[in-house]
Amino acid sequence: MNLFTSTAGWQTLGLLMLSNVFMTVAWYGHLKDLASKPWWIAALISWGIALFEYLLQVPANRIGYGAGISLAQLKITQEVITLAVFVPFSMFYMGQPFKTDFIWAGLCLMGAVYFIFRSA
Repeated sequence: MNLFTSTAGWQTLGLLMLSNVFMTVAWYGHLKDLASKPWWIAALISWGIALFEYLLQVPANRIGYGAGISLAQLKITQEVITLAVFVPFSMFYMGQPFKTDFIWAGLCLMGAVYFIFRSA
């Protein structure tokens, strides 16, 4: 199935993008915002944020899989979205510098996308 030719594909992409925003904030936001708090407070807050990730990610995967997107295609799509969300988050929110390694990682993921989707 082509992600970009069906409503289910677009729903899957949209939900995975939103889910990834919550995931990235849950996994890494505490490093900036809760650095002075005990780890268990950061963990509880992160789990609370991650709940919203799962409330979006689980339906996204069910919609996509039910529409014929393979498990491998869902996973590679998730990884591409993860990098696309992580790079701006790390630069703009966490104040990290841009690295050319982000480009190389993206190119490697594009290779993975090619191989996973080529027979679709």
